[in-house]
Amino acid sequence: MKQYNIGVIGGDGTGPEVVREGIKVLKATAKLHGFGLKFKDYDFGGERYLKTGKIIDDAEIAALKKHDALFLGAIGHPGVKPGILEKGLLLKLRFALDQYINLRPVKLYPGVETPLRNKGPEHIDYVVVRENSGGAYTGCGGNVMTGTPNEVATQEMIYTRFQVERCLRYAFDFVRKRHSKKNPWRGLKPEDVEAGKIGQLTLCGKTNVLTFVFGLWERAFHEIAAEYPDVKTDYCHVDATTMWMVKNPEWFDVIVTENLFGDIITDLGAMTQGGMGIAAGGNINPQGLSMFEPIGGSAPKYTGLNVINPMAAICAGAMMLDTLGETKAAAAIETAVTAFTPRMKSQAAGKMGFSTTEVGDELVKMLKQQAKPKK
Repeated sequence: MKQYNIGVIGGDGTGPEVVREGIKVLKATAKLHGFGLKFKDYDFGGERYLKTGKIIDDAEIAALKKHDALFLGAIGHPGVKPGILEKGLLLKLRFALDQYINLRPVKLYPGVETPLRNKGPEHIDYVVVRENSGGAYTGCGGNVMTGTPNEVATQEMIYTRFQVERCLRYAFDFVRKRHSKKNPWRGLKPEDVEAGKIGQLTLCGKTNVLTFVFGLWERAFHEIAAEYPDVKTDYCHVDATTMWMVKNPEWFDVIVTENLFGDIITDLGAMTQGGMGIAAGGNINPQGLSMFEPIGGSAPKYTGLNVINPMAAICAGAMMLDTLGETKAAAAIETAVTAFTPRMKSQAAGKMGFSTTEVGDELVKMLKQQAKPKK
């Protein structure tokens, strides 16, 4: 029996609570699909930082590399100044583990409310591929004459051709995977197929103003597209992208973009799919160690109340299985989630009609029911 070793960072606030339910569902799925999962907990987060002044060191990162994947709850502590944990843990892990792709599905599940009028699950089902290692988040820049009327602040958006090209290739390959006949997650309707194309990749940029960086992205995009004649290509400025995400989200299939723009548009996407409580994401190293997480924050005011929504963590667990190659098991979780969301009164904490624990329990029940032989 195949065994996967998973490193678990429950983190802060309600992070450990949603991770607990994600693990509950993952264990049940593994048992039903014939593979093993072994979990090891790590205490990285705000509490440890406040007690020891330590966030994470190189030896601990080396220990994490022994795992097949990482499962994260949430990082963010009210007693820790903003930026310390985010840079010292999350960004440090992304760079140290070379998790150069941030993968964010934007999917509206049945029964989940969206603020977009007249839009349903058939309209909101796309994926954002965000470059995760470059851009303005690399920390290049600084301040001079701080505290004076003449203070100067710089924050540079830096990309190499290597970073851009590997992200674009991942995105083109992802379109093929997303629309593969072997993929049970999604398939194009016959009327959606255009001139032999299997799917669409949209580059989101700002070529009319940020001409140097996005000139590079656009050139590489079109050059690589020649190697993928089965993928339809499109381009949108980032401001137009945000408009169409609200007005016509059904126009999108897969969007690829740089780090900062990706950070912004994926939070907009999360709200259109019902909020942070159901939005999952992955920090991906296709050749190495990847980390999966619910997108919502640590929500400290709900800690210990058993009311927070764990659905995003459960969906992140499904993403993890899919990335590990357990596609059928991942699809089983997706099917269970799709069947369960109409039973929830809301995706908001304390208003779901279920406790945090009950959501996990119900998903496990549904997985077991799915696995029963049909008479």
